[in-house]
Amino acid sequence: MKRIWAALAISLLPICATAQDEPSDYRMDHYRGPVPTTLAGGTVVGPEEAHRLWEEGATAFIDVLPQAPKPANLPPGTIWRDKPRNSIPGAIWLPNVGYGALADVTHDYFKRGLAKVTNGDKTHPVLMFCLEECWMSWNAAKRALEYGYTTVYWLPEGTDGWSLWDYPLEQITPEEPQP
Repeated sequence: MKRIWAALAISLLPICATAQDEPSDYRMDHYRGPVPTTLAGGTVVGPEEAHRLWEEGATAFIDVLPQAPKPANLPPGTIWRDKPRNSIPGAIWLPNVGYGALADVTHDYFKRGLAKVTNGDKTHPVLMFCLEECWMSWNAAKRALEYGYTTVYWLPEGTDGWSLWDYPLEQITPEEPQP
C-alpha cells in the first residue's frame, strides 16, 4: 500500500512543481504555460463543476481565446479563412480580451460583452475560459473582477478539459464589436 501512495505522490510531482503562484498583476507575455491554482476574489472550477453551472443555466460562459487578425498586406485574390472555434454551447466569444495590456477599445468591447450576457447586472455569475494552461482566461477573469463583477468563475482547463470529459462543443463566432 505504501508503494502505491509513493508512486502516486511521485507521479503528481510534475503537476505540483509546474503550478504557478498567483501574480499580483496581469500576465503580459508567454500566455501558454502553467497557470496559477487560484484567482483572488474569484472561484476556480474544474470541468465537472463548470458543466454543473452550464446545466443550471444561470452562469454566462465567456470564451476569451484570441483570434488572429486578417493580415493587412495579403495579395489580391488571397482567400482568408478564420480558424473555426469549437466552444462550450451558449458561450459568447470575446477574443483578445485576455491579453495583459488592452487598448481602450478592447476594454470597451469586453465591458459591452459582459454587460450583454449579464443584462448589466454585475452580480450575475460569469465564467471565463480559453484553452488548458492559457493565461488569457486568468487575465480576463481578473479583469472582470476589477470591473466590479462579484461572481467570477475561472475554468483553467478551458475547452480542452471540457472536451476531455466528453461534454458538448459547438462552433461559435466572435461577438461583433459595436461602435
